[in-house]
Amino acid sequence: MPGQLFIVATPIGNLEDITQRALRVLREVDLIACEDTRHTQKLLNHFAIPTKAISYHEHNERARAEEICGLLESGKNVALVSDAGTPLISDPGFRIVQAAIDRGISVVPIPGAAALVTALSASGLPTDRFVFEGFLPPRANARRQRFAELSAIHATLLFYEAPHRIAASLKDALDVLGNRAAVVARELTKLHEEFARGTLADLAERFSSQDTARGEIVLLISGQPAEVTNGVATRVERLGERINELERDGVDSKDALKQAARELGIKRAEAYRLIVNQKNRRNK
Repeated sequence: MPGQLFIVATPIGNLEDITQRALRVLREVDLIACEDTRHTQKLLNHFAIPTKAISYHEHNERARAEEICGLLESGKNVALVSDAGTPLISDPGFRIVQAAIDRGISVVPIPGAAALVTALSASGLPTDRFVFEGFLPPRANARRQRFAELSAIHATLLFYEAPHRIAASLKDALDVLGNRAAVVARELTKLHEEFARGTLADLAERFSSQDTARGEIVLLISGQPAEVTNGVATRVERLGERINELERDGVDSKDALKQAARELGIKRAEAYRLIVNQKNRRNK
């Protein structure tokens, strides 16, 4: 009989957040596959768990997936963990889970902490609908494009972000999405846990210094209010018509967008967002 692959959630900071079931599974399996053996070993040492650990990360996951699936097929039980939180959520592990499923091996989730849910639950932003986008693109143009694509969604937006990029991401979000309610949640469950709440303008100013933010960050932004979109269709139509007129007169598309936005009293970034959203809806 083949073994089982356990997807084990571990604490995102506070070691007390691990479940009794997770501890039992980590003790009983034959092997633990983890991102960083040194990091996971601290957790195992804390709870006196002697199970052997091997590395499994983005640079070796293809080869490790084959190796681990071979062990599973031979009857060994394997636990997959990430450095913190629930595996596969913006972390490696997809290849091994996919390979195990393809080979008919049982995949068993052991639920626990996840930074995105932890941040959302205490954010004060709507929780009935949310969209998790993982890490934002590191480059400004791609990041602004991502915000534009998400701008019309009526749901709380969640992202993971690095401390050295949070200032730039907040500024880009403000320029593209407008001054929405937002939260910067950092160092969750740790000693210096913080929920910085306010508008995007408030937070962009607060985190404008590179030294302001430290630790792992979840950025949450309120969704597009439903009432805002009621008048958007007419505005987009007028914007699109004026851009087309200017382009027919020989103005290039970039300058046409800028001039049309100025004539209609729309910020250039917002005009760009409206046009991108219109194109995305047409392509669906």
